[in-house]
Amino acid sequence: MSIIEDKEHLFEDATKHLKEELKNIQTGRANPTLVENISVDYYGTKTPLQELAAITTPDSRSILIQPWDKNISKEIEKAITSSNLGINPVGEGNMIRLPIPPLTEERRKELSKNVSKLAESAKVSIRNVREEIWRTIKNQKTSGDITEDDQFAFQKKLQEKVDYFNKNIKSISEAKEKEIMTI
Repeated sequence: MSIIEDKEHLFEDATKHLKEELKNIQTGRANPTLVENISVDYYGTKTPLQELAAITTPDSRSILIQPWDKNISKEIEKAITSSNLGINPVGEGNMIRLPIPPLTEERRKELSKNVSKLAESAKVSIRNVREEIWRTIKNQKTSGDITEDDQFAFQKKLQEKVDYFNKNIKSISEAKEKEIMTI
C-alpha cells in the first residue's frame, strides 16, 4: 500500500468536515441540522440538543423542538438565542418553535461568502495533506526506498487525488451557494 492510499482518509476527512460545517448554514428553509448540535447546559453538562429533545420540521418555515425533560425548555431557549443563528425561539408550553425568517439578499450574499471561506479552508487542508505526502515521497526517494520513476508516478497519482478532492469540494460548495441564493 502506498503512502497516498495510507493518507487518503485525510483528504476524505477534509471533505466530510466541509459537509458538516455547511449543514449549519441557514438557507431560509427549516432543517433540524441547524440546531441539533447546539450545546445546552443540562444540569451543569454541555449536551447537544439532539440528545435532549425531538427535533422536527412541521413545515418549511419552522422547526419544532420537544424536550424530553420539560424542565430544560428555558435552557434550550437560552442556548438557541446565544448560538448566533439569528432565530428567536418561541416557547409554546411543552414545545419550542423556531420560526425561520426568510433571508434577505444581503444575508444570502453574506452566507455565500461564508460558504466560500469554508470551501477554501477545506482546500487548504487538502494542500497541507498533499505537502505532507510529497515530503514523505521525497524522503523515500532520498533514502533509496523508491526509484525516481516511482517518485514521478507517485507525484502524478497524488496530483490526481488532489484534483479529484478539490473538484468535489468545489461542487459541494457550489451546490450550497445555489441553495442559499435560491429564493
